Amino acid sequence: MTNALINSAVDKGAAPIGANLLRDVSLPALVLHREALEHNIRWMQDFASNSGAELAPHGKTSMMPALFRRQLDAGAWGITLASATQVRAGYAHGVRRILMANQLVGTPNMALIADLLADPDFDFYCMVDHPDNVADLGAYFASRGLRLNVMIEYGVVGGRCGCRTEQQVLELANVISAQPALALTGIEGYEGVIHGDHAESGIRAFASSLVRLAVELQDSGAFAIAKPIITASGSAWYDLIAESFEAQDASGRFLSVLRPGSYVAHDHGIYKEAQCCVLERRSDLHEGLRPALEVWAHVQSLPEPGFAVVALGKRDVAYDAGLPVPLRRYQAGVVPAVSDDVGACKVTAVMDQHAFMTVAPGVELRVGDIISFGASHPCLTFDKWRVGCLVDEQLNVIETMETCF
Repeated sequence: MTNALINSAVDKGAAPIGANLLRDVSLPALVLHREALEHNIRWMQDFASNSGAELAPHGKTSMMPALFRRQLDAGAWGITLASATQVRAGYAHGVRRILMANQLVGTPNMALIADLLADPDFDFYCMVDHPDNVADLGAYFASRGLRLNVMIEYGVVGGRCGCRTEQQVLELANVISAQPALALTGIEGYEGVIHGDHAESGIRAFASSLVRLAVELQDSGAFAIAKPIITASGSAWYDLIAESFEAQDASGRFLSVLRPGSYVAHDHGIYKEAQCCVLERRSDLHEGLRPALEVWAHVQSLPEPGFAVVALGKRDVAYDAGLPVPLRRYQAGVVPAVSDDVGACKVTAVMDQHAFMTVAPGVELRVGDIISFGASHPCLTFDKWRVGCLVDEQLNVIETMETCF
C-alpha cells in the first residue's frame, strides 16, 4: 500500500496531490475551491484597506494554518483566535501577532500564553471584562515577570462577554491601571449578537458607543500605547462597523481592526444572505464574496422512489444554521464529469453518517453518483475535518490543508 493510500485511510479527507475528486479521492471530503478562496482573501483585504482599517481574520473559523499564511501574505495585520490552545496552535504554525477575542481565564491557560511571551517577537492581546479576571491576570503575569497586553471587552445586554455599560468600562480601566503586569492596549466589541427588526441601527449605535469610550479612555491617559486598538466585526456586519469607525475618524486616533473570519470560505446559507445585505447597503462594492467550501459525498442508497440516502452526516457538515444544500451531481469516475443540476433536490434530515434527500422529478440518480453540497456556517463544517482538499478548476487536488482544532 502506498503512503498516499495509507494516509487516505487514516485521515478522513486526506488525498494525494494530483488526485481527482471524481476518480481518486475517498469521499466524503471537505473541498475548497482555489479560485473562490483566493478571490475572497483579496476581496476582504481590499475592503479593510480601503476602509482605513487593518484586518485580523478570525482563524477559529477554519483553524487551517495554510489559510492563515495566505491571509497574512495578502496583508492581514494579524490573526484572531478564541482560546489559549488555539493561540498555541497558531504560534506553532508561525503566526506572531494574535488577538485572542476572549478572556484568558484559568492558570493553565495563562501558563500557555506566558510560555509563548518568552518570545520577544510574539505580539499578543486578550480581553478582560471583570475585576476578578484582571486581578488574576495581574498576579499571575507579575509572578512570571511578564507584562500582558489586555483590551477591555464591551458588550450588550443579553449578548456574550463584555462590560454592559460605559461606566463599567471606565471603572475597569482604573482597575487595570493598578496592575503593573497588565498594559491596557485597546477596546473591543462584537456586534453579531445584536438582532431584531432594528439590528442595523442598534449596531451603528453600539459602534458609536465603542468609539466614544475609546476616545474617553485615551483622553484620560488610560491606554499604555500611543495608538490604541479599537476592534469589532464578525462576518455579517463588517461594513457597518467599518463605516462607523470611518465616520468618527477612529483610524485617525486608533488602530482600527476588523475581525471577520467566515469570509475566507463564505457559505451557501447565513453568510450568503448576509453578503447580499452588505451589497445592498454598499452600492460602491463590486462583486462580493464567493462560496469556496463544499462537502462532497456519494449517493449511498435509493431505497424508495423520490428518496435518496447520501453518505454525509452530522460528523461531516454543519447543520446548526440550515441543512446542507445540494449543488451539483457528478458521475463517479468520469473525467471530465457530466454534471446535473440537483438544486431542486432537498436534504430533509441528517443523522451521524447519513443525509436524507428528496429527489426532484426528472433527476435520475444512481448509487455511486457524487453530489457536492454547500453548507451554512463554515465554522462548524471545518471542525469536523482533519484535512481539506484544495482543488483547481479541473477538480484536481493541488494542496491538502490540515486543521489544528
